Amino acid sequence: MALSRRGMLAGATAAAVGAAGAVGLRAAGSADAVPTAERPGRQPVEFTWWGNHAWQFRSGGKVVLTDPWLTRFRTGTYTAEGADPKTKIISKPSVIDRYVTTADAILVHHGHYDHLPDVPYIARKTKATVLGNETHLNLLRALRAPADQLSQVTGGEYLPFEGFTIEVFRSLHSCGGTRHQFAYPGTRPGAVPPKPRTIDDLVEGGTLAYVITIGGLRILSLSTAGFDPVALKDLQVDVVLAAPGGEPGVTDRLLQTIKPVKTVIATHWDDFDQPLDKPAVDWGGLTKLRASATAAGSAFVVVDHLQSTTL
Repeated sequence: MALSRRGMLAGATAAAVGAAGAVGLRAAGSADAVPTAERPGRQPVEFTWWGNHAWQFRSGGKVVLTDPWLTRFRTGTYTAEGADPKTKIISKPSVIDRYVTTADAILVHHGHYDHLPDVPYIARKTKATVLGNETHLNLLRALRAPADQLSQVTGGEYLPFEGFTIEVFRSLHSCGGTRHQFAYPGTRPGAVPPKPRTIDDLVEGGTLAYVITIGGLRILSLSTAGFDPVALKDLQVDVVLAAPGGEPGVTDRLLQTIKPVKTVIATHWDDFDQPLDKPAVDWGGLTKLRASATAAGSAFVVVDHLQSTTL
């Protein structure tokens, strides 16, 4: 069974590969109702994109990373044949060290091969706290991540760190195709599994979404196109990281479910078999994503590989 990151399994059986969802502080009289630029203590936040859903958020000397996967070993995901599920998992410190210097927290959204493999090394390098659910953390333990830095979450947590906060929400991996499937489902609860060696060993394991509040800015981080509408209902944030793909109209529904959002930033839109140090190659989802953001009245921002934008 071959995986296609366009949102389905290649061949007769279709399956999607994207997801997320969230809730947050929504009271009309809360601080979140105040325009971002007018909030006390508002500081610039630098967004740096390392491709896929690998982001670095930096503000006031604090750094938060999401799904930091930079090694980008070749999988064939965006070819007509799709990814070979027996592709060997590789993590290259020599690549990671070019870009990752420090981090205070690492947020794992789900367990797939394009999200998880570099996290153990980055955790050891930075000493950052790593957030993820039971499956994500068991996979990380099997990959020799430092156990004392792993923090298990399920959704509903509000976690204050020095200089930023993290809200955790249960979410959903996006589906696609006539049978509404996604690649490599499954969980790894209980005992730590054998060391994952091929990409089909890294199961989705449940999907999480996060709201990162840093520099006075509220950022909803969705690692794929799907979302949980119950969790997201009336969520108020300043920025949404939104991924293309998934079921038809999914981003339109997302932007109708949350409160109007000023900025949508595209994530997970590049063909990650292409080099990180070259311009990103759109696998075909950006046009629809842009149309959804524009229809909702949001500014649409696209950041290229290794580039930054500041809000």
